[in-house]
Amino acid sequence: MFLDQVTIDVKAGKGGDGMVAFRREKYVPDGGPAGGDGGRGGDIILVVDEGLRTLMDFRFNRFFRSTPGENGMSKGMHGRGAEDTYVPVPQGTTVRDKETGALLGDLLTHGQELCVAKGGRGGRGNIRFASPRNPAPEIAENGEPGIERKIELELKVLADVGLVGFPSVGKSTILSIVSQARPKIGAYHFTTLVPNLGMIAAEDGRSFVMADLPGLIEGASQGVGLGTQFLRHIERTRVILHVIDMSGMEGRDPYDDYLAINKELESHNLRLMERPQIIVANKMDMPDAEENLKEFKEKLYADVEDEFADKIPVFAISGMTRSGFGPLMSATADLVETTPEFPLYDEEMEEETVRYEFKPEDKMFEISRDDDSTWVLEGPGLERLFKMTNFDHDESVMRFARQLRGLGVDEQLRAKGAIDGDLVRIDSFVFEFVD
Repeated sequence: MFLDQVTIDVKAGKGGDGMVAFRREKYVPDGGPAGGDGGRGGDIILVVDEGLRTLMDFRFNRFFRSTPGENGMSKGMHGRGAEDTYVPVPQGTTVRDKETGALLGDLLTHGQELCVAKGGRGGRGNIRFASPRNPAPEIAENGEPGIERKIELELKVLADVGLVGFPSVGKSTILSIVSQARPKIGAYHFTTLVPNLGMIAAEDGRSFVMADLPGLIEGASQGVGLGTQFLRHIERTRVILHVIDMSGMEGRDPYDDYLAINKELESHNLRLMERPQIIVANKMDMPDAEENLKEFKEKLYADVEDEFADKIPVFAISGMTRSGFGPLMSATADLVETTPEFPLYDEEMEEETVRYEFKPEDKMFEISRDDDSTWVLEGPGLERLFKMTNFDHDESVMRFARQLRGLGVDEQLRAKGAIDGDLVRIDSFVFEFVD
């Protein structure tokens, strides 16, 4: 089974909690605070493994969790940071945030890494809060929560050349002849259900990778047949080999086939038509093939307005007699060498420049009211402060109250009509509002 698109859940590790502790050693006066910091949580990192070909490993395992950091300890000892979790993916994997659709990365080379979820930092122990005013604080932070998100993985195979055309025009046969690949070949439509890759060696020793894609039919961009679900794999190619059945055995005109497939390529992605094409006239061993090829060339070149423009090359081959493959592979190798790569995500990649300008800060919290008249405080910044507060110690609770006041929570609650004794909820924590 070939799997080329999947959504997974990732959650980085939580940071370790800081500790409240004090030195209690004989003959050591004024011991003071000795609570250590927690260790950082583990990241979730995608890493390219050139041995993988599909996303099948994610079919049954779509949840990835990293380990939390170790809690701080007494005697000022810090907790150990957690090890990162590495998730192998195949070359050519595109990573996007499922909710926003933002591009997170395009993984192409073996060993390339992409951090998709950052682990939380460790909470500070009470040794960090000591000051001349408060030399023995009972304040410590909980570890910061790790990032949790849904990401979408989409595989676009790495190939220099892509074979496109109607079903049963001989694409799989061509790949099996010019490479060691063994795709399924049958005398019926849609024999090929998944992309197949093969390493091609031209007669002069040059090599390139060729991809055989499932056949297209008219209306594929609207979902007819197998649709265009596999055309994403041709987006990375430099050259397109457009295979056409010149025998006319299916009752179709070869030139109409050529126009129909190009229309489907354009409907899928306008940039596919920027790639140079080589027309492969297959099944030339059949009786009417020579006459059909002559008519095809007349129609093809009749549409050329610029007489000095380079004509689309047409190569006649036969999969049955295995003739014509040498010149075709040499011409393909020449075109691969002279055609630059087509970057897919240049417009989405962020520029590596820094622009300094004033940006208003995101709102730290929002206030709403439940049906039971409880005031509800929500917001990622506020919830982060809440989760990092250790409510086992009164000083930590008072510190959290000061942070709320500093954010303007008290003022906004009063402005919305909160009075002394009203209940206020943050996540699952409920307390009384004191005016």
